[in-house]
Amino acid sequence: MPFHFRSAEIEGVVVVQPKYYTDERGYFAERFKASEFKEAGIDFEPKQTNFSHSERGVLRGLHFQQVPHAQAKLVDVIVGEVFDVAVDMRKGSPTYGRWSGHILSAENQKMMFIPEGFAHGFCVLSPTADVIYHCNREYTPNSEGGIRFDDSDINIQWPVRNPFVSAKDQKLPFLADIDSCFSYGIRAEGARERRVWMSR
Repeated sequence: MPFHFRSAEIEGVVVVQPKYYTDERGYFAERFKASEFKEAGIDFEPKQTNFSHSERGVLRGLHFQQVPHAQAKLVDVIVGEVFDVAVDMRKGSPTYGRWSGHILSAENQKMMFIPEGFAHGFCVLSPTADVIYHCNREYTPNSEGGIRFDDSDINIQWPVRNPFVSAKDQKLPFLADIDSCFSYGIRAEGARERRVWMSR
């Protein structure tokens, strides 16, 4: 199999490890394959790909899009290293308000799949980082939403001091002040109805 899928601490979030094939020319890997993801319980069809370049200490997030334009994301770091975070916003979820964070880098080649119903953000740990995230829906400006990165109720342990956060992100509301549009148990576009996530 060209991928290894490992369930994260929160149901629905999956760490994806592609298999690399090396020879004297360098290496090759498949970064996404719909049939393999579907076999692992992830029905994901990218409709938009975003790219960001950031300096050390930059923190982007936490962002999401409102229903019916909610996005599932596959986050892939092609240069540098980031600490990538997903926050459960699904009302009724046993892990509502909890976060899952993982280091993704060009060196470890890990990716993170984040389904609909989660806010997403990352901070940069290397001198620079180039991040690509594939989304199952296109960006819709009037449906964008977000949560403060330093929400004490969520208490994300960001591994950077004095992060550089945009003025817009600093004004985002706290989770307690949001009436989440996401509900636990309702089938999302990015995942099968079943609740068993494969790890192999």
